[in-house]
Amino acid sequence: MISGAHVILYSKDAEADRAFFRDTLEFAPVDAGHGWLIFALPPAEAAFHPADHNGKHELYLMCDDLPSEMARLREKGVVCSPVHQERWGSLTSITLPGGGAIGLYEPKHPTALSM
Repeated sequence: MISGAHVILYSKDAEADRAFFRDTLEFAPVDAGHGWLIFALPPAEAAFHPADHNGKHELYLMCDDLPSEMARLREKGVVCSPVHQERWGSLTSITLPGGGAIGLYEPKHPTALSM
């Protein structure tokens, strides 16, 4: 029986990105040994999009009120990209300290989380 999922984000500055997830996004970590932090994430869902090449993956955090969440993050010094309105939701991105980016969006579609 599958009991969860483990997401890996590759980073040029993993320590800075771990601190961001712990201190700014306030995700609870567990030390897997030698200071290697693994974070508890909110409930998740997976979607498969068509692509010309395999291997590209993205992480989007979901929220119920994008403007409020962006304001909360702004108070912590986080800069979000301009909001894009798509048919499936309102979307912004957050640049991580290590240089990568994650998405943040408020879905307009039914989510698997409501099941």
